[in-house]
Amino acid sequence: MSMAVRFVFTKIPSHNVFGRNLFSSSSAKGTRRFHATTAAAQQHLQTLATDKRKKMSNYQIVEKGAPNSTNYSIYFKTACGKGVSPLHDIPLYANEEKTVYNMVVEVPRWTNAKMEISLKNPLNPIKQDVKKGKLRFVANCFPHKGYIWNYGAFPQTWENPDHIEPSTGCKGDNDPIDVLEIGYRVAKRGEVVQVKILGTIALIDEGETDWKIIAIDVKDPLADKLNDIGDVDKHFPGLLRATVEWFKIYKIPDGKPENQFAFNGDAKNAAFATNVVAETHKFWQGLISQQLEGGSISRLNTTVTDSPFLTNPDEAEKIISEAPEGGDVEEVTDIVDKWHFIHLK
Repeated sequence: MSMAVRFVFTKIPSHNVFGRNLFSSSSAKGTRRFHATTAAAQQHLQTLATDKRKKMSNYQIVEKGAPNSTNYSIYFKTACGKGVSPLHDIPLYANEEKTVYNMVVEVPRWTNAKMEISLKNPLNPIKQDVKKGKLRFVANCFPHKGYIWNYGAFPQTWENPDHIEPSTGCKGDNDPIDVLEIGYRVAKRGEVVQVKILGTIALIDEGETDWKIIAIDVKDPLADKLNDIGDVDKHFPGLLRATVEWFKIYKIPDGKPENQFAFNGDAKNAAFATNVVAETHKFWQGLISQQLEGGSISRLNTTVTDSPFLTNPDEAEKIISEAPEGGDVEEVTDIVDKWHFIHLK
């Protein structure tokens, strides 16, 4: 694909120029609109939802190191204080029917810091990605501010780099599978959210398959109306198109080419996505049991009883308590306040 790119930089206003819950669609026969609630009512609903989540949360986070430093890490504990790995110890499935999934939120919507579950550090804390010795932030590619969904990963999944995915012809990217949660609420970093799967797109990133599972918080007001990928366009018109565009262009400001997709960028349905997740869960089972080679991935865990990497709660507590504090705080790059106008042809 030929491509012409032009960058124009402009300061982003400090207020949220995007709004929230302002999705609308229209047709020749009439107009359908999904209206945001009033600010007061919406705040009340959010407060109730937050209180309910706090009561129901099975996990808590422990922040170590200074924010905006390479020391900054988010560790996980159970509600009763036992250290756990968000990659290995939080169950993939949140119900017995295996229809609801636990998602670990790495990057809240509208934010720019590229946070991710660390594969190399023991207990796999969330840390900010580092590029050329500097903390990494994604650019704002107009009209998108930061990440346009709550971005995270499914625990107990692994995209096996030694497996060629038949549907894409490419190997896995050696990470837990990524999740895009599209509900109305901006989640918190380190939050464990229960979601249902709606579909998936397949990014081909430097020759590797990088699945992006599209999901919605089961407590979202519209969750009951969204059960498959077609429902996303119906209730959130334009979001799937914007999602593909976001992944195509988000690395261009860093001097990299446009990203490519399998299936011409078309999203696959919930059944297809569910099978993909189940397969990556099986790969994780091979990883944690040492049946598959994991390279530098830390497989230390506190709950997988048949894993040779199982450790005791005291050792987990020691790892968390001895994690470095402080750190050299970097000035936040101005990339978080600039627009990049990118034209694809």
